[in-house]
Amino acid sequence: MQPAIYGMAGERLTADERAFFRNADPAGYILFARNVSSIEQVRALTDELRSLHGRDDVPILIDQEGGRVARMKPPVWPPFPTGERFAKLYDISPVGAIEAARANAQAIAVTLREVGINVDCLPLLDVRQPGAHDIIGDRALGSEPMQVAALGRAVLEGLQAGGVVGVVKHMPGHGRSMADSHKELPVVDASEQELETDIEPFRTLNWAPMGMTAHVVFTAWDRNYCGSLSSRVIGDIIRGRIGFDGWLMSDDLGMHALSGEFGARASGVLAAGCDVALHCSGDMAEMQSIANELGDMSDQARRRLDRAMATVEGQGAGPDYAELAARRDELLAYA
Repeated sequence: MQPAIYGMAGERLTADERAFFRNADPAGYILFARNVSSIEQVRALTDELRSLHGRDDVPILIDQEGGRVARMKPPVWPPFPTGERFAKLYDISPVGAIEAARANAQAIAVTLREVGINVDCLPLLDVRQPGAHDIIGDRALGSEPMQVAALGRAVLEGLQAGGVVGVVKHMPGHGRSMADSHKELPVVDASEQELETDIEPFRTLNWAPMGMTAHVVFTAWDRNYCGSLSSRVIGDIIRGRIGFDGWLMSDDLGMHALSGEFGARASGVLAAGCDVALHCSGDMAEMQSIANELGDMSDQARRRLDRAMATVEGQGAGPDYAELAARRDELLAYA
């Protein structure tokens, strides 16, 4: 199994994609808006991805956060609130906000499982900082680490109850970045003491099954490499100080925070300590470049992946979407 997660170009696999994926045998796949149009279409696509390798538990990811980051959109799929909505309710009723976040996450999971998606890149544990770039902004669960961790825990629990694995992101924290890593490389000059605020939610939820790194330079830890490419950030901070031992993926290799040839980007994040390299665009030339550089996923990474996917075995039975959404909306009405 190759330590890569790949995207695809459209709503159905092309013959070239089918052949490439069979040969590469990637660890998983990720879907975007270009890949989804109807419940029946997405289910057929995810069924085919599983059948390529005979792996029922192959991770099929999506970014379905709510608000502006949602790949599955109305009118086919329901809208979901931003993280900020739950943060505002937390100021009034922490218990109510936690319950609402859990119900919302389980409602998301219900819609994902219906179409065969079993991993959601959620929750964000980035602590919102005043004056930072709005790439995180209203996606955040708050500006206080304990609150972010409490709501993040509820999201992980809600997703799991609905049969979907959650991914904590963006480790070790994207909340104080002054730039959008999709467009350029952010550099954070905060002190180690200040960065304790950023890593606290990740440390509290270090048992999470999966995590995603940040393409951000933290000068207090490594002036030369962003977190995704830094063995010090991954080894000393994410694996060490935070204590995270889940399956760790890079953020998207196609983001402009990174540079260089795609095979080198992939081998770089793996050499730094990521378990798997994430590539989202579905560009065949880029994927082939990555595949040519990668060997098999390490035994340790495979164990982490198996452990993560096992957390949702037997999950998914429970309230339907309407019941969960109604409970969420009843609680959010107080904010």
